[in-house]
Amino acid sequence: MLFKLSIRNMKKSFKDYAIYFLTLVLGVAIFYMFNSLDSQQAMLEVSESTRSMIQLMIQVLGMISVFIAIVLGFLIVYANNFLVNRRKREFGIYMTLGMGRRQISSIILLETILIGILSLVVGLFIGIFGSQFMSILVAKLFEADMIEFTFVFSKDACIKTCIYFAVMYLAVIIFNTLTISRYKLINLLTAVRKNEKVKMKNPIISILVFIGSAVLLGYAYYLVTGGVYELQTGDELLKPILMGIVGTVGIFWSLSGFILRIIQTRKNIYLKGTNMFVLRQLNNKINTNIASMSIICLMLFMTISVLSGSLSIKSALDSQLVKFTPVDVNLYKSAYLPESYVNSYTKQTAYYTEEQREDSRQPVSYTLETNGYDMNRLKDIVEIPIYALPKWTLADSLGNYYESTKSQYSMLAYDMSEAIIKVSDYNKIAELYGEEEYTVNDDEYIVLCNYEQMVDIRNQTLATNSNIEINGKTYHSKYNECKDGFVFMATTEINAGIILVSDNFEVEDEYTEQYLLVANYNAETEEGKQEIEETLIGSGDKEFFENIREKGIDLDGSSRISIMESSKGLATIIIFIAIYLGIIFLIASSAILALKQLTESSDNKQRYTVLRKIGCDEKMINQALFRQIFIFFMMPLILAMIHSIFGIKFILSMLEVLASPDELLPSVIVTAVIIGAIYGVYFLATYFGSKNIIKEEE
Repeated sequence: MLFKLSIRNMKKSFKDYAIYFLTLVLGVAIFYMFNSLDSQQAMLEVSESTRSMIQLMIQVLGMISVFIAIVLGFLIVYANNFLVNRRKREFGIYMTLGMGRRQISSIILLETILIGILSLVVGLFIGIFGSQFMSILVAKLFEADMIEFTFVFSKDACIKTCIYFAVMYLAVIIFNTLTISRYKLINLLTAVRKNEKVKMKNPIISILVFIGSAVLLGYAYYLVTGGVYELQTGDELLKPILMGIVGTVGIFWSLSGFILRIIQTRKNIYLKGTNMFVLRQLNNKINTNIASMSIICLMLFMTISVLSGSLSIKSALDSQLVKFTPVDVNLYKSAYLPESYVNSYTKQTAYYTEEQREDSRQPVSYTLETNGYDMNRLKDIVEIPIYALPKWTLADSLGNYYESTKSQYSMLAYDMSEAIIKVSDYNKIAELYGEEEYTVNDDEYIVLCNYEQMVDIRNQTLATNSNIEINGKTYHSKYNECKDGFVFMATTEINAGIILVSDNFEVEDEYTEQYLLVANYNAETEEGKQEIEETLIGSGDKEFFENIREKGIDLDGSSRISIMESSKGLATIIIFIAIYLGIIFLIASSAILALKQLTESSDNKQRYTVLRKIGCDEKMINQALFRQIFIFFMMPLILAMIHSIFGIKFILSMLEVLASPDELLPSVIVTAVIIGAIYGVYFLATYFGSKNIIKEEE
């Protein structure tokens, strides 16, 4: 009998279960999709380094899944609490008919299990098919080829989802049992008549709190966008975060105290249609949901900032990687070995032979050829020396400005010799890289720099005093600002400074020297380039590298393939974490808002009946309901969007070498689409659910 009653109740209350069911289904689907990546990677044709990145991403997502499960668990308990409270009067009738608390608990248990099984099945079904598109997304982000696209079902992800879901539901069952055991018959029967008492706030105090909160938020925005100091430590960052939280709570606390009073003075608006009813309903909602709306606003802020910021960084990295990896490989080695060195493994002193020391003074190509490397594997070869002068350091370049700024910038803490390149050598690389070439007179120099903070520091020096004296000769900067350029490949703009000098610049013996070789791989296919890559950067030719190391030669390098794989891998991990957390926070925010509104509609059902009695037709009532739900959903979203404008600016300022504001618009559009889709679904489900509730007593 109890089973039949549970089935009948589910059918009758199906619309009430819509939000609950939607939340469960989305939670299960998202959880399965992000935990099934280990099965999908088998379809991808990637290198070992990329595969290790994917493995790292899977491990990180696995750890985050524990946190996600906790969030979903609390959300499910919260949603279930709404359903139980919604049916208090029904449970009271059961008790008057002689049904005990244990039987009522059994009914709820059966209903909970049935809706849970249905949600799990539907969620897994959506997740299994959605995970196939996840495979395509992973392949696109890692720029991998699909070996053979096949339909993949992850047994491990399915089992993991079922276990986590079962634990969550066990918490729901325990919560329901404890809740039913505390119910009293009189409270159950009269629950529908109880309305929350709302106290009107003093409008003057509310206005003052609103202004104070707005000022507090404004100051927090000022700090995070480069105000009175740079936020470089956790303690400094905590201050604007606390200001933002307090300001958000203050805004919502004060809204209900004066908005209604202000609009009441505009009779043409307040007395029009059902505006009076809508405004009073909203006033009560804000007044009784200050904490929840503040939390929802902050969660939406995190969602928007994390999604937009991570997508912007990903887009920026992709575009910058093309610019800053113009060739296939950079190889470099230090010249002029000392007579001896301490072995890092044996801790014993080793001595270089004269042959080894002579080899170190030769270019990289000489070292490769004399150790048996086939130079025909490379093409477009350019080799240059890079000098470092003990008499020309960063402190010399910056002059008095060095002492006044080194305490503010960590990169100035150590005074290092400047990297010096003769202009004709640089132009060889610039031609190969597709960068601008320069000319320099005998008494001139040019500073090449693209790292933004160092550009600002160097430009201030070059604009005032740029003269440098070396060996009795004075050199001055050709320009009063840095010029763009680089020689070493990287993921982004990290060149902190290169000095270009005339070809007639005299190089003395005490100047240290480094040799740089840039080249492309002599191969037409990606497979051929990967094979050459293994001999130079990878571990394909271990004997070759062992021979070089035994001779004491410090040969190192970087390649376009390795830089792109590591950079894209890191960016992709960030994006997946951001999407995972962002969507879960969005679902949680939307579900809490929806359940709050449905609870309000259930509690205020009698007020809509009064509207009908005074002559309002269904169209007016539905419009009034739509407006108040729309405004209720939009208020935390609008404030979250304002927070996000400054939050994203802060993210970009912290990662200024990775992303720029120009990369932001496409990311904001994608974020808006994601939020619009999920938020919109919950809004519509809430509206139609509320319509169903207020129509029950017609």
